[in-house]
Amino acid sequence: MKQYDYLIVGAGLYGSAFAHKAAQQGKKCLVIDKRPHAGGNLYCENIEGINVHQYGAHIFHTSNKDVWNFVNSFVEFNRYTNSPLANYKGKLYNLPFNMNTFYALWGVTTPEEAKLKIEEQRRKAGIAAPNNLEEQAISMVGKDIYEILIKGYTEKQWGKNCKELPAFIIKRLPVRFTFNNNYFDDAFQGIPVGGYNQLITGLLKGIETRCNTDFFANREYFEGLADTIIFTGKIDEYYNYRFGKLEYRSLRFEHETVNIENFQGNAVVNYTERKIPFTRII
Repeated sequence: MKQYDYLIVGAGLYGSAFAHKAAQQGKKCLVIDKRPHAGGNLYCENIEGINVHQYGAHIFHTSNKDVWNFVNSFVEFNRYTNSPLANYKGKLYNLPFNMNTFYALWGVTTPEEAKLKIEEQRRKAGIAAPNNLEEQAISMVGKDIYEILIKGYTEKQWGKNCKELPAFIIKRLPVRFTFNNNYFDDAFQGIPVGGYNQLITGLLKGIETRCNTDFFANREYFEGLADTIIFTGKIDEYYNYRFGKLEYRSLRFEHETVNIENFQGNAVVNYTERKIPFTRII
C-alpha cells in the first residue's frame, strides 16, 4: 500500500482545489511544487500595501454561483470589473470591441452604422477562405480593427507575423454593439481582497505541501509514493519529450514602483503597436 492516495504535482489553483476536494473525501494527498511558494501563477507579493500578481494579472470570473460561493468561502472578493484599454499611437480604444471602440474609430453612434462599416470593410477585402490569421481577422471585423487593435499585439504575443499564424487561432472575435466595456460576460468576477495567497492557503490547509521540490529531479521516488498522480506541469516534459517539444510562449514581467498617485487611470492598458516592445502595462 502506497503512502498517499494522490500526488499532486503543482500547487496552483487546479492542484490546490483538487487536493482540497480530495481531502474532503478522506483521501491522503501530497502536493509538491518546484517553485519556492504555493499558488502557481496566482502568487502575490505585498509591495507598498498592494497585492501584486507576480505572474501577471488574474481576474477570477465565473457564471457558476456554486463556484463563486466556494471561492468566497476562503477569501472575500471585490467587485473589480475588467475593462481594458488599447493604446495605438497615443490614442485610446475600449476593449473588447464595442460601440465605444467604433465611435473612437469611425465616429459612428449607432449599432447599425457600426455594422455597416464593418460589413463594408469585410466585403472590400473579399476573403472567402482565410489562409492565415490576418485573413481570418479581416474577414471577421475588417481592416481598421485588425490593423489598429489586433495585428501588432498578436505578433508580439506569438512572436510571429500574423500571415505565418494559422487562421483557427482567431476563429472567434467578441464584437459588441452596445456601449459596454465589461470584458467578461460572466455573472461573477473579482479579485481577492487579501490577494490570491489567502485562497491558496485556505485550499491547502491541513494538506502536506512541499515547495522547492522538483518532480523530475527524483521522478521514480515520487511516482512510488502515491496510487494516482495529478500532474499540472508541462505535458511534453511529462512524456520526456518523446513526441517533441511544444512551442510554449511565456512572458517577461518587469515590476516598477513609481511615486505617482494614479499612473494611467485604468488597471490595464494594452499597447497594440508592433514597435512598442511590450504588450501591456497593468
